[in-house]
Amino acid sequence: MTNVPVLSSAQAIALAAEFAADFSRDAADRDARRILPLAEVDRLSGSGLLAITVPARHGGADLPVETVVEVFRLLSAGDPNIGQIPQSHFVYVNQLRLRGTDGQQKFLFGEVLTGGRFGNAQSEANTRHVRDITTTLTAEAPGRWRLNGRKFYATGALLAHRIPVLAHLGPDGPLHVAWVGRHDEGVEVIDDWNALGQRTTASGSVVLRDVAVPDDLVTPFAVTFEEPQTYGAFAQVLHAAIDAGIARAALHDAAWFVREKSRPYPDAHVDRATDDPLVVRAFGEVELAVRGSEALLAEAARAIDRANADLTAQSATAASLAVAAARAATTHAALEASSRLFEVAGTRSASASHNLDRHWRNARTHTLHDPAAWKLQHLGRWAVDGTPPPNHGQV
Repeated sequence: MTNVPVLSSAQAIALAAEFAADFSRDAADRDARRILPLAEVDRLSGSGLLAITVPARHGGADLPVETVVEVFRLLSAGDPNIGQIPQSHFVYVNQLRLRGTDGQQKFLFGEVLTGGRFGNAQSEANTRHVRDITTTLTAEAPGRWRLNGRKFYATGALLAHRIPVLAHLGPDGPLHVAWVGRHDEGVEVIDDWNALGQRTTASGSVVLRDVAVPDDLVTPFAVTFEEPQTYGAFAQVLHAAIDAGIARAALHDAAWFVREKSRPYPDAHVDRATDDPLVVRAFGEVELAVRGSEALLAEAARAIDRANADLTAQSATAASLAVAAARAATTHAALEASSRLFEVAGTRSASASHNLDRHWRNARTHTLHDPAAWKLQHLGRWAVDGTPPPNHGQV
């Protein structure tokens, strides 16, 4: 296969903006009819956008987190489903950067550089909490393992070429990642995702039955959190970028509807809904929330880049706190913009034919991913007595 283009930051952002404009045109229809965006995701793969964090020494663009976050924000403003699908791909490219051997990196990054996509099989639906994992790699012979388990919220797996699976290495052993092929024997991906929003992410189940995994496709995971790290902050800031995209899209569509379709309320004594002072004030309030969240998002990305350049406990803490602020702010902005859309646009906007409720459904569904209330807890504990956030993958 031919290598995808190696993009500069400017090229990546311009391409994301172009794709976002294209993807937005059919986003409402894909949501209404639950059409999975396979062709659109294939375009992302072929463009080189999914390879922008591959290290330069392996032939990649090695672009900064600030660029990656802006790419995600733009794509998610076009269609947040398409924005969310590759989130795990980038997280596991990062895991490979941190914990893969040189041979593993050469092989797996080589797949990404030819358009390969990573999914994820991490969370499980019926355990005590989100970090409780039962999936296990059991030794079969020297250098070979058998993988068994069932995963849910496996965003990207259905459309992936390879699925990184979080599993214990041996019964109750440390967590590792098994890099299995999407079509390996014993791997079943089930399209059973039926949430009210983010309907076309295909975030369903992965079932693993005696999947053969060699040693050279297993990387350590648990050790990532035994030292300062930005792995969790990077994963979280991409989620924040998705929410920021949802917020901006909802505000954009609200403005279009008010300009083109809304009637003014008679007590305003104006000819156009756009001249109603209550409507204008509401738009100003939402614009403020969205702009604030975008600013915090950009600063969080820069904080991760700074920490990666000089990784210490202090710089990792600063990055995690910046991301916590961005996640809390983008959660608020996405829910505020997608809800107040109807307040400013009026009764006509509630017609099912417009499908404007998808913005709220997308926001409400995606913002449940790691509660914003816990981000505020971490920020508050830091503010009141300097307690750093916990060292795990969700902050």
